[in-house]
Amino acid sequence: MSLAFCGNENSSLAYNVDKGVLNNGCFVDALNVVPHVFLLFITFPILFIGWGSQSSKVHIHHSTWLHFPGHNLRWILTFILLFVVVCEIAEGIVSDGFSKSRHLHLYMPAVMAFLAAITSIVYYHNIETSNFPKLLITLLVYWMLAFVTKTIKFVKFCDNEVGFYQLRFCLTGLLAILYGLLLAVEMNVIRLRRYVFYKYPKEVKPPEDLQDLGVRFLQPFVNLLSKGTYWWMNTFIKTAHKKPIDLKAIGKLPIAMRAVTNYILLNEAFQAQRSKTSPCPAGSRSIWCALGHAFGRPLILSSIFRILADILGFAGPLCISGIVHHLSLENKTFHTRAVFFGVHFISSQEFLANAYVLAVLLFFALLLQRTFLQASYYVAIETGINLRGAIQTKIYNKIMHLSTSNMSMGEMTSGQICNLVAIDTNQLMWFFFLCPNLWAMPVQIIIGIILLYYILGMSALIGAVVIIVLAPVQYFVATKLSQAQRSTLEYSNERLKKTNEMLRGIKLLKLYSWEHIFHSSVEETRQKEMTSLKAFALYTSISIFMNAAIPIAAVLITFVVHVHILNQDDFSPAVAFASLSLFHILVTPLFLLSSVVRSTVKALVSVQKLSEFFSSEEIGDEGEKLQPSIKLGTQNKYQALPLKVVNRKRPAREDWNNFNRQHRGANNSTEADDFCIKMTNGFFTWTPDGSPTLSNIDIRIPQGQLTMIVGQVGCGKSSLLLATLGEMQKISGEVYWNSSVPDSETGEDVSPEKETAVDMEIRRRGAVAYASQKPWLLNATVEENITFESPFNKQKYKAIIDACSLQPDIDILPHGDQTQIGERGINLSGGQRQRISVARALYQQTSVVFLDDPFSALDIHLSDHLMQEGILKMLRDNKRTTVLVTHKLQYLPHADWIIAMKDGTIQREGTLKDIQISDPELYEHWKTLMNRQDQELEKEIIIDRKSSSDRKNMKRATYSREAFLADDEDDEEEFSDSEEDDDNFSTLLHQRAKMPWKACGKYLSSAGFLLLPLLILSQFLKHSVMVAIDFWLAKWTSDAIVNSTSTICLKGQECRFDHSPYSMVFSILSCLGIIMCLATSIAVEWTGLRVAKKLHNSLLNAVILAPMRFFETTPLGSILNRFSADFNTIDQVCYCYFNSRTLNCYLLLQCSW
Repeated sequence: MSLAFCGNENSSLAYNVDKGVLNNGCFVDALNVVPHVFLLFITFPILFIGWGSQSSKVHIHHSTWLHFPGHNLRWILTFILLFVVVCEIAEGIVSDGFSKSRHLHLYMPAVMAFLAAITSIVYYHNIETSNFPKLLITLLVYWMLAFVTKTIKFVKFCDNEVGFYQLRFCLTGLLAILYGLLLAVEMNVIRLRRYVFYKYPKEVKPPEDLQDLGVRFLQPFVNLLSKGTYWWMNTFIKTAHKKPIDLKAIGKLPIAMRAVTNYILLNEAFQAQRSKTSPCPAGSRSIWCALGHAFGRPLILSSIFRILADILGFAGPLCISGIVHHLSLENKTFHTRAVFFGVHFISSQEFLANAYVLAVLLFFALLLQRTFLQASYYVAIETGINLRGAIQTKIYNKIMHLSTSNMSMGEMTSGQICNLVAIDTNQLMWFFFLCPNLWAMPVQIIIGIILLYYILGMSALIGAVVIIVLAPVQYFVATKLSQAQRSTLEYSNERLKKTNEMLRGIKLLKLYSWEHIFHSSVEETRQKEMTSLKAFALYTSISIFMNAAIPIAAVLITFVVHVHILNQDDFSPAVAFASLSLFHILVTPLFLLSSVVRSTVKALVSVQKLSEFFSSEEIGDEGEKLQPSIKLGTQNKYQALPLKVVNRKRPAREDWNNFNRQHRGANNSTEADDFCIKMTNGFFTWTPDGSPTLSNIDIRIPQGQLTMIVGQVGCGKSSLLLATLGEMQKISGEVYWNSSVPDSETGEDVSPEKETAVDMEIRRRGAVAYASQKPWLLNATVEENITFESPFNKQKYKAIIDACSLQPDIDILPHGDQTQIGERGINLSGGQRQRISVARALYQQTSVVFLDDPFSALDIHLSDHLMQEGILKMLRDNKRTTVLVTHKLQYLPHADWIIAMKDGTIQREGTLKDIQISDPELYEHWKTLMNRQDQELEKEIIIDRKSSSDRKNMKRATYSREAFLADDEDDEEEFSDSEEDDDNFSTLLHQRAKMPWKACGKYLSSAGFLLLPLLILSQFLKHSVMVAIDFWLAKWTSDAIVNSTSTICLKGQECRFDHSPYSMVFSILSCLGIIMCLATSIAVEWTGLRVAKKLHNSLLNAVILAPMRFFETTPLGSILNRFSADFNTIDQVCYCYFNSRTLNCYLLLQCSW
């Protein structure tokens, strides 16, 4: 074994120890094995023992999962260490090939070092996930031993005159440096964590996100290897493959990726740009500076990754050139061998001239290139998404402060704001996606041209000029493609609009047999869409054709100029195939250049529009001033009627009489400090230049009381609420708030040290729950509309549902309170929308509630129930400050404070008793209106009783026992239909979870029995021609090399290889390849259009001729999704996937052949 390790040659100096043991190369190599054996011997038992424990595995919500100091640096150094060790193994094997016997000591220590390096990083990962740093002492000892032994070896190389010419000397020096750096990293962990050599170790907690069970996106928290390979997503991908995933399965985003976090980051950058010290002027340039300050660092990192990936991409042509050069006759040369320690150490040139080494290097280069490229894409996409969320949040925040004059005077429309949110933010997001290409593509083009010039000389410039000249044509085609896509989108929207109208009125259409009319209308729009799709397909096929044909044309022109015009004889396989690969690399950045330029122009326009929006006028600072919080007294100075007084079975005048008896002689004075909101000398307007809408406003709203605002229609009641909220332009006056900031969960006041920026804004104006006169609902479930992102409390939720009389309405909904109530609640009545809006205000844990005419869409019974159970019991009795705008004067006796308005001014203010004393005329006017309302109420009660009696008589006369049985059967059938609906939904999800092979067969068969084989044949012919081009190029260059080395030329005779027949055949094959590229791209697009047209006709006929039962059991949105999203995929995506799969299959066949 020792002979095998050190060699068995008699003349070898491997066993010579005359100059000392450390001067023996084999002994030094054996000494370098000791640290690796030590690490493997110590760590393997720990890894095996802990392998089954929870701490040795990566769990999504591991309670001890964190990163030690220098985590990323350690992983990067370990990757570099592994690469250098692999090079040392390869160098040892190649050097050993020059010896007569095997010398295992040349590569066996490197093999042990490779195993030890992998073990060290696995060991470190398990320690890190278990947060047990004391075990890192083993790595500290290992790095120290490895550094010492490798340094000894390097010193001995220097003593024996082994220099930089020998690759082993360079590798040994690099390894010594890497081991030293890893030792420094380990010592830094000790210094920061203090787990040894210190009396008090430093405890570190895992990130806050990992403590949240809802966070499942772990990219920021996993190790560097898992980040680069996305290994942590394997479990998630397997689950997604088995069943469809939803937002709950995806979980919440980490804090750093949430819109609020990025908005704060962006807003700080904006504020910094507004400061006097900012070098950027105001306007769009200021926005660019703010975006760069907030999101520039990750963008720079993405650009670095992209440049590294592009540079590594050139390793392919260089390695191909070296491999072909090694396998050709040119490599048969001999060099003088230098012997050190009884063996030959190869040089870097000899190492890189080996075809096997180059193949391994090519593998690693491509692996790293793809890794860096995907990392660049990921960072750029993540940054773009974060940017989009931040800008959208800033737009929403701007909307909340936007002056109403901008909207009312036509300076800005809601459509423009929607475009900013939906389109312009997307343009900026896509610009950030493509931004690394702006500086990476010029670097890639310059390096490619330089390498081509190095390989081919002046002829390379001809081919580069061909590619650059055709770049504007690509830009023109890309522009036309974008225009065709926009046109297609317009027709698609029109088709979906007509389809939606047809589906919504399908019952009426079938009743009047109008199906064919709407069918023809949809088909007519579909024909226009198909015409636009044909233009889109034409430009797409031209774009694909140019991307495939330009390299062929450039190579053809370059090679013909190289051998015929410039008369260059150095036309070897290495030169030809390396040039061919470089031309293919050059086409990609030039192809993407048009998209990048177009995206940049759109981003510049979008930033200009955002600049105008952000600089638009806001509502002026109302100057709300905070009043120190005042504890309420135990006695309530504003007594109200008891709840039992609210009884609409008797006239409201009785409530007034009870009120007068209960309040006779009461003290109605108020203290000046006991208020929630106070407004002094307020003048407010909607437009800066308009006349005041509210004038001379001096009011105060008591703390924890019920305040009612009454007055005739248009007197300014709603405007007063909005002015208090800061939604009107203030001309003069002051608004004082004496409010607190309640915690969203406990309802208690937030402590100052826990206040956020949002809390400070709430404290400035007060936390207010506001139900507007025109109810606004989310496109969500009933429950989500009521809770409105607040924590769900089942008991409180049920009480509010009962108080707002929503339970009967919820019971008739298809899925109860989990029913999607649609955009703006369009499938609910006005009263239902109003009550849900009021329920939302009641549910919020705020100290102040504003209700703007909540009884406007309710009948008298619902109004009474809401007043008694909701406003009085839930708001006033809980000491929540309530401001109620109403026209229901019968509720005035329950008000603690009344504000009467007239023509935008305050007519009277005070308790009802105060107004009775100070303004008897107004008081009598209210009583008169109350009498009228009582008379109307009595009429309504009589009509309701009569209608109820008529309905009962009608039911007795009409409904027989059979009818009741039929109703029972209908109920059972409806119940079974709902079960079938649930089963159909589950079946749909199950079908989506599996590969729809039947659907694939349907898609392919829709192409027709003639077109599909023609498409496959065209693809086959195209790739056959491509293979023939490569084969002929190999024969051409090989014959040229053989001729130049074997032909003996006589004196006076020109001895040149005749390239004409070869270049002629190559030109013919290249032209055929270009033609086949065009034919294949057109065939693919044509096939996709034919399939899309046929499938749409089949779907439209099937849907419009379906029975009504289908529409009763199938959600309308599900049918529309088939016509919208699914057909968009069929029209523009499916055939591309089919083309790429076919391409991959032929490439595999080509490689295997």
